[in-house]
This record gives sequence, structure tokens and C-alpha cells, in this order.
Amino acid sequence: MAKPHVNDHGFIRCPCNRCINNAQHQLEVLETHIHRFGFMSDYNEWIYHGENVNAASSSNVPQPNSGVHDRDEMFEVLEDIISNDAEVDQLGSQSSNVQYDDLFTALNLELYPGVSSFSLLNFLVKLMHLKVMNKWTNKSFDELLKLLKLAFPKMDLVESHYEAKKLMTKMGLGYQSIHVCKNDCALFWNENSMSETCPVCSESRWKMQAGRRTGKNVPHKVLRYFPLAPRLKRLFATSKTAKLMRWHQARKSTDDNVMRHPVDGRAWKDFDRKHPEFADDVRNVRLGLAADSFNPFNNMSISYSMWPVVLTTYNLPPWLCMKPEYLMLSLLIPGPQSPGKDMDVFLRPLIEELKELWENGIDTRDTGNDRKVFKIRAALLWTVNDFPARSSLSGWSGQGYKACPTCNEDTPSMRVIGKTAYFGHRRFLPSTHRWRSNLDFDGRTERKRPPRRFSSVDIMDQL
Repeated sequence: MAKPHVNDHGFIRCPCNRCINNAQHQLEVLETHIHRFGFMSDYNEWIYHGENVNAASSSNVPQPNSGVHDRDEMFEVLEDIISNDAEVDQLGSQSSNVQYDDLFTALNLELYPGVSSFSLLNFLVKLMHLKVMNKWTNKSFDELLKLLKLAFPKMDLVESHYEAKKLMTKMGLGYQSIHVCKNDCALFWNENSMSETCPVCSESRWKMQAGRRTGKNVPHKVLRYFPLAPRLKRLFATSKTAKLMRWHQARKSTDDNVMRHPVDGRAWKDFDRKHPEFADDVRNVRLGLAADSFNPFNNMSISYSMWPVVLTTYNLPPWLCMKPEYLMLSLLIPGPQSPGKDMDVFLRPLIEELKELWENGIDTRDTGNDRKVFKIRAALLWTVNDFPARSSLSGWSGQGYKACPTCNEDTPSMRVIGKTAYFGHRRFLPSTHRWRSNLDFDGRTERKRPPRRFSSVDIMDQL
């Protein structure tokens, strides 16, 4: 009955016990609210949902408040999460709502008796944010919770960091733990997820003591993978970020001699020419990948190398795309040694997802365009890294006599006092340049031509 009476943007007043016809939502969110909070008991004549009543009877119908409806700020956050779930047809169904049961329960729990505008969920989100920003340990977080419960016995809190983290993961944007072979040969993932030994070197998946397993199965290494698709969908979950994801098209420079964003560069324009069907939809995401090693223990006397792999969204304006809140951690590669030539093993989950996003895309609800569902696709344009990290990512050695990625097999190099030195830079100059005949460089004139250019097929054959 109510469906034909939505407004031009697909919204309608919500008659649940929390909104009481004050707020407007899409139908699927309305169904979820009624399922969670129940229907208004005194709303018998649906004057806001298509039912015609006479003036006498309509005077008894509860009217929405004209003031601002006071509610917890996390309410809007959950609305964005639920309404953006485009893969579910009916968000009010039992299968889809079970995922949000604990979140709605925490949202409805008052942190303290009489404090209706600050829920348990809101408090936990802010407390977890403080933990991350100030680098609290899990133990210190547990002790803080115990102190708060002791000082405020009526405060409804979780018991530990584990319980708080378990609740937060239901908001999405979690990670997958993937076991890795001791020798970095393969991941125990997908076709190898149930294997007990490495399919390459036959090493055991688990740590051993005296040739036997410990009491609890403990893997040698664990790769943390943060799925990309939910994070891209979340960028379109709010109207503000959804509009910012179109900035690169609306605000690009019209002067070919001015570059203020990667969209103005030759690489971006060349990509658009080669893939016009991708470029047609400005919402398709352009990504950059950065990777490097760091010591997580902040102690240089401990040799440990952990590799984060971070993705940057270049659809955003230049003053946002490099902000920490818009950088997406994709992989956390464990140490203690650098992955080196085995980097491709760790990148496999990300590569598989990028291929899926490139070929098929995923259904996403665009809140910046009347909440319409569209297929979002993504492409990785380039990597950002130093020379050693480039060697790991590309598979081309950054050491030795042929280390230059530009000169390739024609790299001019020589050994100088135990180190490899590279020379011959004058070969890139025009053939008539006066520096080619100058003897001040190495006592010789330069007659060689610039190095030949290798095609992508040639380079793949070398790899």
C-alpha cells in the first residue's frame, strides 16, 4: 500500500517506534526499522502512507514532531551500511537482518540510565577509535573497561577488547586471516584452504615442537587481507563521499599545460583512450598501489620486516586522496623476512579481487544519484614505491649489472671498489649534442644510441 506513495527520491516517512514518522527513509530501510523497533501502536490511520481519512478522524492521528528528532549519531551510520547493501533484495528478511542483530541491540542500549542520546554502540566506536589513535594495548583496553565498570556499575559495557572487536567487525570492513607456508611457497587459501601441508614444499602448515604439533594448531605465518569491494561500496554509502568520487571528471584541468591531479596526466588519458567503456562511467574507481617494509616493534636492534600494501583512490580530490582516512590498507604481509621474489604469492588475494572488479564489477548503491544501484568497476593504474620495493612488486631485480628497468639488457655498468656503478647517461642526448664529444666525463666520446625499447610482451617473456 505504501510503495506507490514514496517521494521523487524514493523516500517515505517511517512509522517505527523510533522514527515515529519524523524521519524519511527508503522502503528497504523502513522495513528494517519496523522489524527492529516495532510499529507505532497509535498509528491506526495511515495518512502519510496513502490512506484517505476525513478531517475529524485525522485530528486524532499522531503528528510528527516539528523539532529536531534527538537520536544517536550511530543511527545514521547503520542506515548507510544497511541501505548500501545492494546485493540483498529485501533487507527486512530474516537472513539479512541477523547480521545486524547485535548492532541494533547495542544501538538501543543506553550507556547509562537516563542517557538516551548516547548508546553503547556509540561509546564503543569512540573508545576503539581512541585505542587505535593512541596505540593502547589490548591489555590496557581491558583494564580500562574493568575500571569503568567498577566506577560506574550501572554502565552497560562489554567485558573485554575481544567482545568489543567482535561487535565492531559486524559493521563490515574487517579482514581475513590467511595462513602462509613457512617458506612463503603458497597460501592456504581457496583450493588449498583445507590442506595440512604446503602443496609446493610439503612443509607442515602448523608449528611443530620435537616433530609433533603443539596442543593448539598455530600456523607459521598469517597474512591479513582486507577485502577491497566492501570498502569501495562504503565510499558510495554517503552522499558526500559519493559526490567526491566524481571530482576527477568535473574538476579536471582544461589547460593541457597544467597538471593538478593525475587525471590531467598522460598515463590517465592514455588509459581512457584504450578502455573507453571503463572511462564512460566516472564512478569507476582508479587505484594506485603502494608497498614498503617497516619494523613494527620500533626497535632497530630487532630485525623484522613487515610489509603493508596500501591502495589509494584517485577519484577523490588531490587534497583528500592522500589523507590517511581515505587510504585503504589491503594486505599486511608478515615477517620476519622481506617477501622478496615471493611477493606474488602474498598479492594473490588482491589480484584475484582486482580481476573480478575489472571484468565483472560489483553491485553498489549510489547515494549521490537517488540511491540507484550500478555496477562499480576498478582498475589499478600504477604502483608507488622505492627501487627495492619495485623489485619485489615487478619481479625485476634491482641489483646487479642489469638492474636498470629502462635500459634493460643494454644497461651500461661496471664494478667500482666492490660496488656496481652505472654510466653511459650521455647516450640519451641527441646525436649532435656537444656533450657527446666532451672528454671531461670519462675520457671518451659517446657514440652509442639510446637503449632499445622493449614491448610488454618482451618483458613478460623475460619475467
